[in-house]
Amino acid sequence: MADEGLRRFLGGSPLGVAIKLVLLSILVGFVLTVIGLDPRNILWSIEALIRSIFNLGFDAFEWLWRYLLLGAVVVIPIWVIVRLVQARKR
Repeated sequence: MADEGLRRFLGGSPLGVAIKLVLLSILVGFVLTVIGLDPRNILWSIEALIRSIFNLGFDAFEWLWRYLLLGAVVVIPIWVIVRLVQARKR
C-alpha cells in the first residue's frame, strides 16, 4: 500500500522516475551551459546572460541604424527625384 502511494506521488516507478530525472537534468544542464550559465555561480551567470542579451539588442539596433542610413543615402534622393518628375507631369 505504501509502495502504491509512492508510485502515485512520483508518477511511476521510483527507478523509472529517477532515470527520467537524471536524463532531463543532463539535458537542461547542457542547454544552460550553451547559453552561458555556470552552476558554481548561478546568480552571476544569470546577470551576465541578461547583460549579453541587452548588449545584443543594442548591437542589433546599431547594425540596423547603419543599414538604414546607408540605404537612405540612395533611396531618399531617388524618391525625391521621382516625386519631382511626377509633379512636373501633372
